[in-house]
Amino acid sequence: MPHPAITKDNVAVITGGASGIGFAAAIAFARAGMKVCIADVDETRLAEAATRLSSVTAATNVMTLAVDVSEIESVTELERAVRERFGGTDILMNNAGIQPGSTLFGEPDHWQRIIGVNMWGIINGSRIFAPSMIARGRCGLIINTGSKQGITTPPGDPAYNVSKAGVKAFTEALQHELRNSKDCHITAHLLIPGFVFTGLTAKGRTEKPAGAWTPEQTVDFMLARLEAGDFYILCPDNDVPRALDEKRMLWAAGDIIENRPPLSRWHPDYADAFKKFVEAE
Repeated sequence: MPHPAITKDNVAVITGGASGIGFAAAIAFARAGMKVCIADVDETRLAEAATRLSSVTAATNVMTLAVDVSEIESVTELERAVRERFGGTDILMNNAGIQPGSTLFGEPDHWQRIIGVNMWGIINGSRIFAPSMIARGRCGLIINTGSKQGITTPPGDPAYNVSKAGVKAFTEALQHELRNSKDCHITAHLLIPGFVFTGLTAKGRTEKPAGAWTPEQTVDFMLARLEAGDFYILCPDNDVPRALDEKRMLWAAGDIIENRPPLSRWHPDYADAFKKFVEAE
């Protein structure tokens, strides 16, 4: 059985919903008979996505809105518009994200935009939507899209790592708050995708790499784990099985516990130790 919030005539709102994982989720929710609002910054992509969504559900069940999730006023308008059109929200998927690349001492505006979309977008969405979702007294979901890079923080893209580490910490705090709120039937969940072939990761490629999952595979996995009640929805892909993800995450935590240098997995003095750790049964 699917999660009880995923049911006919319930309402799903998805930011970053015009493409990639967000659009795949919109299709899945629409096929379940839900009313769907997709929010994105690109109006052209929104129009194309709405047309495609209307092939699987009635056009009256589809809503689009151009939204900049880094701006609290824009997200506030999204919540108000959904309430006026559909009566409220049952599933909020804070999925909007960017990954243009970053360097540690790069332009501050670049950092602010990445953190504004990836982290503040999720904070804004959760804080603005959650109170009215709770007040409805219905079962619901808040799904925040994080990243493995927010847990193992590999070198090479520090602004993205910082933003996604913030998403993890915020979503953990959100779920703790929700489960301790009286008469609250909303739960929060952290989606942690693997390598997914989307516009965010394509980097000029037109064909899916063998190691990547499709957005549809990722959403199917997400739905199964929501049904199981998982908070941490840790997705594998065709290159990295869960067991390897777990060892990488354990090693990262071990840097603190064993007082190793930060990011020791990439430190030459620890290369052999990490290799043995991964290979150990």
